[in-house]
This record gives sequence, structure tokens and C-alpha cells, in this order.
Amino acid sequence: MYRALHEYLPNERFIYLGDTARVPYGTKSLTTVERYAVENARFLAAHGIKLLVVACNTASALALPAIRAALQTDVIGVIGPGARAAVKENRSRVGVIATESTVQSGAYTKAIKKTNPTATVIERACPLFVPLAEEGWQDNEVAQTTAETYLKDLRSNIDTLVLGCTHYPILRSVIQQALGDNVKLIDSGEATAAEVKSLLKQKSLARTKPPTGALERRLCDDLDHFYVTDAAERFARVAERFLGSQPSRLEAVEVWGEDRLVH
Repeated sequence: MYRALHEYLPNERFIYLGDTARVPYGTKSLTTVERYAVENARFLAAHGIKLLVVACNTASALALPAIRAALQTDVIGVIGPGARAAVKENRSRVGVIATESTVQSGAYTKAIKKTNPTATVIERACPLFVPLAEEGWQDNEVAQTTAETYLKDLRSNIDTLVLGCTHYPILRSVIQQALGDNVKLIDSGEATAAEVKSLLKQKSLARTKPPTGALERRLCDDLDHFYVTDAAERFARVAERFLGSQPSRLEAVEVWGEDRLVH
């Protein structure tokens, strides 16, 4: 998601929070995901952000109303943009792969059918894709076998597949191979980045010029800031694979309660 946002909005400055202490969210209850997501959102809002992107599909599926109720800032999740992108070009047989909690919520089915009521939607949990992506096993025999096992029976039943977890685009090659070239893959992160760009422009919030001068560039670098709640060293090692670049500034924090944090 960060990679897509950076590509669509190269002039913007970003603050990123990865809740590495409490992931995975995909196997947790609604109440727990809501609590974690609101705590994370309040932490980010305290940094003066102009827009919050909920880059986790599970948090978007389960906690978006609670996050919006807790903040004064505009909030955009990944479910709606991914669903809208899936039914473009008259595509109507849509598969969704996501975490267990996202699939159980039915959020993608609801969002897709809101845009195209006649669409057929098949949702499937693919939990092993997350550790494969984190281990960097995106193109080996294990990844290929896992993708084939999860997806082989979808090949003839869908014309579009939504990658409904931010980890899954790393496995795009083996997923496409398992489904065949006739199935179009939708990256919910890319779809969200496109809608964020449009929303910022609509609200006259977009930064239209890159930073100029040494001081302004330094300030921008300082604000392109990454926070994690645990395992900062491990995050730094795998960040380039997920984010497209090394974190410019990485800091470990604890986040809980009403905007309290401990460094």
C-alpha cells in the first residue's frame, strides 16, 4: 500500500504505523480488531495528518465505522476501492482472496454487489499466503503448490480476482499462474491509492509541488516516518520487499488507550 501511495502521490509526505506487535488481525474477533484499529488511528491522527488510509483489509472490513466515529479526519479504507475496481470493464464473476476475518465479514461481497448487484462473488480465505510473503517465498515450489491448492477450482468460475490482503500482491506471479491469464487480478492497494489521489484533489488537499530547497527536503524526509509496535529490526529487513524502499526513519512505539504512547 505504501508503495502504491508513493507512486500515485510522489509529492506527499507519509506517516506509517505497522502494528507488528499485534498482527495478524485476520484471525481476531471484531471487538479486538476495532479496539486495535481505533488505537492505531488515534496515534496517527495525533500527528496532524490530513487523511487516514486504513491499509489493512481486515481493519477496513471490520473497523472502518468505529475509526470514522473516533476521528475528525477523513478516512478511506481498501474494501470499497478494491470492489469498485473489480467490477469495471463489465466484469461480473469476481473472486476475492483475503484473511479469514475479512472473508467471514462478507465486506467485499457487500461492496461489490453495491456497485454491481448482478455480480457473482466467491470469497476465499488464504491464510498461508501471509507467512509466505513475509518469508520472501513468493516464487518457489512451496508458494506455487499453495497457490494451486487454494485457487485451482476458481479458475473456471471467475473472470476477476481481488487480492484482498496487502501481503498478497507479493505473490502476484504465482497467483496469476494458478488462475491463468484470462483472470484479471485487482490489487486493492493500487485501487485505493488511485482513489486517495482523486479525493485529495477534490478536497484541494493535494500537494502539487515537490519540496524545494535543502531545508524543505529535510523536513519532508523527517515526516516520511515509519512507526512499528514491535520487532523494528525485522521490519527493517523485510520493508523493502513490501514498501519498495528502506524506511527513511523507523521508530518503535507502544500504542494503547487514549493516544498514550511510550517510546
